[in-house]
Amino acid sequence: MTVLEAIRKSTEFLTRKGVESPRLQTELLLAHLLDMPRMKLYLNFERAVTPAETEAFRELIKRRGQREPLQHIIGSTSFCGLEIAVNRYALVPRQETELLAEHGWRFLNELDVSSSSPSGSSPPAALDLGTGTGCIAIALAVHCPSARICAIDSSPEALELAARNAVRLDTADRIQFLHSDGFEALPDKFLSDLIISNPPYIPSAEIETLQPEVRDYDPRCALDGGPDGLDFFRKLAAGSRRFLKSRGRIMLEFGDEQESSVQKIFEKQNWIVEAMRNDYNGRPRILIASNGGGS
Repeated sequence: MTVLEAIRKSTEFLTRKGVESPRLQTELLLAHLLDMPRMKLYLNFERAVTPAETEAFRELIKRRGQREPLQHIIGSTSFCGLEIAVNRYALVPRQETELLAEHGWRFLNELDVSSSSPSGSSPPAALDLGTGTGCIAIALAVHCPSARICAIDSSPEALELAARNAVRLDTADRIQFLHSDGFEALPDKFLSDLIISNPPYIPSAEIETLQPEVRDYDPRCALDGGPDGLDFFRKLAAGSRRFLKSRGRIMLEFGDEQESSVQKIFEKQNWIVEAMRNDYNGRPRILIASNGGGS
């Protein structure tokens, strides 16, 4: 069997299984197996696939046909240009969350160069709530090297994964990983310039309607935002101010059509909602708010 024949047969199989973009998924899996860039497959269509490669490829395609996420099969995903290891213990990073991380590191860099920064002469500090794979914390550390970041999660397994990612991406010396359910384990005098999070925001009843790749493989605790999807926003609006410096910012990702509700939740707690930023599809996706201490 040639590379082209393997692609065609596997694409047909994934199509029958209802996998989105089956040709692309097939090519990515084969490129991963053969350890070559995907586009190089097109230069090797007539290359013979060995029996061992064929058997290994069949197993990868079978797993994808069972709707196991491509990222889990490959073992990693790209986030802000960084290769982040993933597994079943943490939410697979989404493209939209890259924008949240970018807003975060831009703010931290502004603090770092501004003579009137809230952190004064100290390096900017960020708190990543529900770090999961560590993708946001690591992106902040890479793009704002002076920043010091505390990344917390209630899952020990997720924290272990995040710590491994930080070591591999040479940011472990600037990120403190802390096992905590919400703010519980933070010291009383802990203060940060930035609180950033992609919290669970899917309404509980909607989880069963999600794609199998999400419903069956992402940890439910990273998805379930309570009956209306807003439980964690209420907790953050009510409980995060005491950990934020007077002119700091909170930046949060939220779900489709939640912008008005999230804004009201924060305004009810006397936050100043400074912006609602859109995602790549032009939908409101990110809340940026200050606690009223000025800019």
